[in-house]
Amino acid sequence: MFMRNLLFWLLPPVLWLSCKSSEKVTYSPDQIVPTDHALLWKISGNGLKKSSYLYGTIHLIPKDELHFSDALENALNDSKRVAFEIDMKAMTNFRTQMSLMTKAFMAGGKTLKDLLPPEDYVFVKEKMTEKGIPSGMFERMKPMFLSTMFSGESDGGTTMKGQMTSVEMELYQLARKRKIESAGLETAEYQMAVFDSIPYTAQAKMLVESLREADADTTGGDGELARMLQLYHNQDITAMQSMISDPNSGMAGYEDILLNRRNRNWIAVMSRFMREKPTLFAVGAGHLGGSEGVVALLRKQGYRVEPSL
Repeated sequence: MFMRNLLFWLLPPVLWLSCKSSEKVTYSPDQIVPTDHALLWKISGNGLKKSSYLYGTIHLIPKDELHFSDALENALNDSKRVAFEIDMKAMTNFRTQMSLMTKAFMAGGKTLKDLLPPEDYVFVKEKMTEKGIPSGMFERMKPMFLSTMFSGESDGGTTMKGQMTSVEMELYQLARKRKIESAGLETAEYQMAVFDSIPYTAQAKMLVESLREADADTTGGDGELARMLQLYHNQDITAMQSMISDPNSGMAGYEDILLNRRNRNWIAVMSRFMREKPTLFAVGAGHLGGSEGVVALLRKQGYRVEPSL
């Protein structure tokens, strides 16, 4: 007993902490919700033999504004797998893309013209024509699928800010160069099912708002993308989450379906992945902050989740 107590006091603090690093961590209620400005987080404790990482992404960003930090490069080097919301390997597969197209159309013979006021319909039709999308194709597509098509344009798409890319695609390319495997927290089919849980009329309204916001960014206005980019560069995950859940945003009333419910579903998958091998999770930065965000949910499960600098 004497020797055990003596070793406790004589062990260097770093060594002692490393012995305790795999134990379940308990945060006080006021520490659960993250307040730090950070995009990269280290996950440890709760039985993990090696640390994993959580990184907040943005789906659309000017190429000349995307810079991966040394800390992220190190996290990538420490990881044996990179997990995205949807496996980027599957999303770049032609067969997967064709399979999704079969699920992209509205049921019941509905068309976009049925869902929108005449002036909004004319506006959307003009935007589709600009993109070279035939009216026979977009008329019956689920409006949220159309929104995703526009927000996902990372190859050659431009705004006043220059050529755009996606953080996920750039990170996926880095992982491939390192021969690191990729995975997904959910499937593309599941995301399509999420679309189906939102009324087509609400989806159509979101589509119009997103296209008008894109116009504001293109013409130099203070559009949603410009505001989101500023918060992203500031690494302000709290403000990003608040922006998404704002009652005036296009997501008003559907935050639980599009954000919170998916966050909760991810935790079990993340826990399994982390126990298998060190994993870098790359998800939209808007999923990180708040009481229902991924950081808070992981902390509630007993993981130590802290900014990685």
